[in-house]
Amino acid sequence: MQTRDELREHLVRTRIAGDVATPRENNLDHYSSLANRDPHYTLGLTVAQPWSYRDILGLMAKSAGVVADVKHRFGQDTIDPERTIDALDAMADRIAAALAKPSPRLLFATGHPTGLLAVHLPLARFAVERGARLLTPAEGWTYWGQGFGRKRKIRYLQDVAMLDDRGGFVHSHDPAPMVAMIAEMGEERPDLVVADHGWAGAAGEAGIPTVGFADSNDPALFVGEAEGKIDVVVPLDDNVLPRYYTPLTDHLVTRVSRAL
Repeated sequence: MQTRDELREHLVRTRIAGDVATPRENNLDHYSSLANRDPHYTLGLTVAQPWSYRDILGLMAKSAGVVADVKHRFGQDTIDPERTIDALDAMADRIAAALAKPSPRLLFATGHPTGLLAVHLPLARFAVERGARLLTPAEGWTYWGQGFGRKRKIRYLQDVAMLDDRGGFVHSHDPAPMVAMIAEMGEERPDLVVADHGWAGAAGEAGIPTVGFADSNDPALFVGEAEGKIDVVVPLDDNVLPRYYTPLTDHLVTRVSRAL
């Protein structure tokens, strides 16, 4: 396992954290959209508190480390690598607690098959090695995806749920697939969901213990965490080269192993 300093250096060098690729104007546009309760940006969560644009910016500065200055409107924005590592440790502790239960049930899902899938696959494999049963509800369920003129379906790769569009896994923020999965599960709900985007938002909204990953332009999951609907959100760039996530994943797996 890398030291904390080594992991921090890797996160900054690969721009998983530090000076990230997501531009400041994109972050602020998404914060404004969430403040206006645009359903595309709520990721399946209902927002209980009256979060304003400035409230959301303040939360993102606290939780993810983006620039707090409201006058900084263009150019570079940041994710604090210290916050990323702290959240990774908190996520690992939640995963360890779930795996310590008798016959644990976990569910993995991602809306980032070109990025975060590289984290979900080894985590799912590790959970199985530690005795977990991975739930795979609603496999093959189809619907008309948001903003698309054709059907998408739920498909699993090594028990990680994603959306399939004519044979290819696709990027998605949509909570609808997780809602369908929860409906099919009935009373057999997972002890923990590990997810991102709308998969995580819908699970947290349904009251299922959930941990997730989120970029600096996806504030809804951080709001869900602040309101107690999501247990842990890890701030990070969610679409760098897949191999860059290996040290991060190793850190998670090692910490979970030590906690069990």
